[in-house]
Formats: sequence, C-alpha cells, structure tokens
Amino acid sequence: MQSNDLTLWGIGTVRQMRPHWMLLEMGLEYEFHPTHPRSGQTYDLDFLKLNPRHKVPVLRHGTFVLTESAAITLYVSEAFKAPTGIYVPQDAVGRAKVNEWCYFIMSELDAHTLYIMRRHGALKSLYGDAPVAIAAAREYFIDQFNAVASRIGAEGRYLFGEDLSAADIILTTTLDWAIEYDLPLPDCALEYRSRVAARPAYQEARRRTFPAVS
Repeated sequence: MQSNDLTLWGIGTVRQMRPHWMLLEMGLEYEFHPTHPRSGQTYDLDFLKLNPRHKVPVLRHGTFVLTESAAITLYVSEAFKAPTGIYVPQDAVGRAKVNEWCYFIMSELDAHTLYIMRRHGALKSLYGDAPVAIAAAREYFIDQFNAVASRIGAEGRYLFGEDLSAADIILTTTLDWAIEYDLPLPDCALEYRSRVAARPAYQEARRRTFPAVS
C-alpha cells in the first residue's frame, strides 16, 4: 500500500463504509478512528473542530478536511493515481456521467428514501414514528430505482464497463442498505451487487466498518 497522510473517522453504517472501500481499492494506507455516529464521540471538542455538524465520515488528507461520504469517495478516486481496474474519468463528459449516478443515488435513493426510513424506523425514538412517511419513501425508492435498473450491467461488469468506479461503490453500498430494509430489487441489481461484493476490498471495508458483526 502507498503511505500517505490520510486519517479517516467513521464506522457503523454504509455511509462510513464508502470511504474505507475506496481507500482500500486505491491501495492507500490510512489512520483510522472507529467513531460511530451514535456513540457521542462526534460531539467531542476535538471532533467538532473537524466537523462542527458532528457527522461521520470525515477524511483528513494533510491539512485538508472533507466530509460527506460521496464527496470523500470521489475525492480519493481523483486525488491519487488509480491502480489498474479502477475507472476515473479524464474528461468533463466522463466526470459528468459518474457524477450523474452519484448525485442521483445520494439524493433520490440515500437521503430522500432510505434515510427517511431509518429516521422514522430504527431511530424513531429520536425523530418520531411516521409510518406514512416510511411507506411513501419505500414506494418512491422502488419507483426511482426501477427507472434506472436497466442501465446496471448494460456496459459491462460495472457501471462504466470492466473497471470499478466511485459510482459503483456508492451504488453497491446503497443496495446493501436497501437489502437490509427488505426492499425488492430486480435480478440485474442483485447479480450486480453480488459480483461487486466479491471484491476483497469490499469485504475488508465491511470488516472495518461493522466490526461487531464481522
């Protein structure tokens, strides 16, 4: 692995898994703090200096600090030389296509549906019980995902052919979350997810992110 001044905070959910996975795919060494989003550690004064919004994941690269799982995943893919088998677009059109997937996943599938289900399901003691909101979020996820499902695998083993991209990492972790919530997924998505999850870096990222169940 390459040695770099990289430190990552975060465990416990697929949002924390994304940066771990990207760093491992890139062959990068990094310091790791197993900070869970519900542990209270994110309210420590030292952590609040990194992210005053008291959220993980957080990546520090030298003096540069970055939050948000998708932003970190994309940054790591672009800030270092990608090894063989990792797709990083080199032109504006290629970057736009990767970003299109990432923004769609994060806004329509992650934040707008799955996190609503989490807030008013597993975290209802904090955010309130809202079965109507959960049902609507579930229906919306199915509608939006099915609208793009035919594109999965259309260009090869991964979203952009035979090489893994940051968008694949964000999509696969989102599919993991959807499976956890028993959302119905078409066969093409399940086959894709199984294929990507066989990667050694995915499996190691899961061990680091979910140590209690590894």
